[in-house]
Amino acid sequence: MADITLLRSDQIAEAKFVIYSTAHELFHEQDTLEEAVAYYTQTWALLDIDDFQNSYLSNGGTFLVISEGGRIIGTGALRRLEEKIGEIKRLWLLPEYQGQGLGYRMIMQLLALAREKGYTRLRLQTSPAYQARAFNFYLRLGFYEIPRYSDDEADVGMELVL
Repeated sequence: MADITLLRSDQIAEAKFVIYSTAHELFHEQDTLEEAVAYYTQTWALLDIDDFQNSYLSNGGTFLVISEGGRIIGTGALRRLEEKIGEIKRLWLLPEYQGQGLGYRMIMQLLALAREKGYTRLRLQTSPAYQARAFNFYLRLGFYEIPRYSDDEADVGMELVL
């Protein structure tokens, strides 16, 4: 059974690898996984994860991982955007584990924590074109579209009233 726990410092590289592996499956920007990881390491360094203590834990949130058999298979994070508004970040699950309710378990844990911390709204960004499965998942959970708040023109903003 998969466990959801707080990210540890010694798991940072593995958590990034899960995100890069999943992105490779979605975006196919490189031919091989090794090429994709090298490319993403240069162009999308995920520096917030390197300093997850300040980026998430000290910023009204958390950074969680889903592990099975001692291996990280998914990630998910929460942080403060504004006084009563939190943001879901880095919700990634390896493709071979999708459709098993693990992403749902992760988001439910993040939503519960957001409520505990007094957030009244949660926001996130995703791409309906490249991440249609995630986009539809968020819609089913009650998120609705809001204006994009990132520089990536493929993304849309989404929000959920808690």
